[in-house]
Amino acid sequence: MVDYNLFTLPNGIRIVHKEVPNTKIVHCGFVLDIGSRDEREDQLGIAHFWEHMAFKGTKKRKAFHILNRLDSVGGELNAYTTKEKICFYASALEKHMESAFELLQDITFDSIFPEKQIENERGVILEEMSLYHDSPEDAIQDEFDNVVFKDHPLGKNILGTPSSVKSFRRKDFQDFLKINMNTEKVVFSCIGNVPLNKVKRLAEKYFGSIPHMKAERQRLTFNGYTPSSEIIHRNITQAHCAIGTTAFSLSDQKRLPFFMLMNILGGPGMNSRLNLALREKYGFVYNIEASYHPFSDTGLFAIFYGTELSQVERSKKLIAKELKLLREKPLGTLQLHKGKEQLIGQLAMAEENNASLMLMMGKSILDLDRVDSLENIFKRIRSITSSQLQEISNEVLTNDRLSYLTFLPKK
Repeated sequence: MVDYNLFTLPNGIRIVHKEVPNTKIVHCGFVLDIGSRDEREDQLGIAHFWEHMAFKGTKKRKAFHILNRLDSVGGELNAYTTKEKICFYASALEKHMESAFELLQDITFDSIFPEKQIENERGVILEEMSLYHDSPEDAIQDEFDNVVFKDHPLGKNILGTPSSVKSFRRKDFQDFLKINMNTEKVVFSCIGNVPLNKVKRLAEKYFGSIPHMKAERQRLTFNGYTPSSEIIHRNITQAHCAIGTTAFSLSDQKRLPFFMLMNILGGPGMNSRLNLALREKYGFVYNIEASYHPFSDTGLFAIFYGTELSQVERSKKLIAKELKLLREKPLGTLQLHKGKEQLIGQLAMAEENNASLMLMMGKSILDLDRVDSLENIFKRIRSITSSQLQEISNEVLTNDRLSYLTFLPKK
């Protein structure tokens, strides 16, 4: 059963809308199929910089007026950049829905990149880089991308480098958009207690006049993964470690079973295998997580944790033991059932967050041309077998495929 509406404007922009009762808030936003992996070597960090600059001036607004437009009526305006997406989104009371639509169109398609604001924001982003460097638990996640993907664009830091950020001028932003903007790969997502005809009317009013753009950009696919290991000494008091490898892409049928496997291994539940083995049993870590990020052509599996220097190797051995158990010992009937019910419950609760659901819908339309219903996802989860999970474990979680990155305190 399809519980959302989807239509396409003449310029190729798709609008996905879900009507939900009992809410006074509308969540909406543009999801663009442009990310840091689309940057050339001389453009590192420009996608993220553009996300910042969208708020700094348009053809009809200065920065103050952009920031004040929704904030003054209790709404929110925000954005973020990933390896493959840029999102501009807003939340506001239903009566301010039209203002949100108009403002999002303005900052997404009519930014003018004022040179003075570029200079100001350059300093902000350099400060953001320093904050990441001073936070090893964040920095190791970015730097582990480089260990796995190396010189491929997926291995580059979304923030760019200090030298690249210092080099950008207005023309660089304009050129980046010209090369990458494709209105057929732009989705506007909306959730609220509003009828479809109102969403259509506003979308046609504010987005219909956006010119059709179809940049013929080709993403460089990733292949040729080679495991590697790096140790970096930093001014920190605790060791931070990353272990992982490549995994399944967004379109791979094994994606959902692998996601469930990661949830069992090191998901947000306090009963995850890694949390029980390293924190509850031995007290080696405060936090440990196993994450899985699928991309259009590949994916990334990673385990992150921090521990005392004396416990780094013991922690690695315990993790290796848990991975070996997944490869060699199939889940019992009760374990499998509990794993499924836990994931189903987590996904059901996540859908209660309308803002997150709105963004998920937009990304799903871009990546898969559909939004799966919860009922369909639950059905697929319940069909996962123990032998499937064991087979996937032996495909991905083998010792010879793993890469390692370790931050150690300087002596």
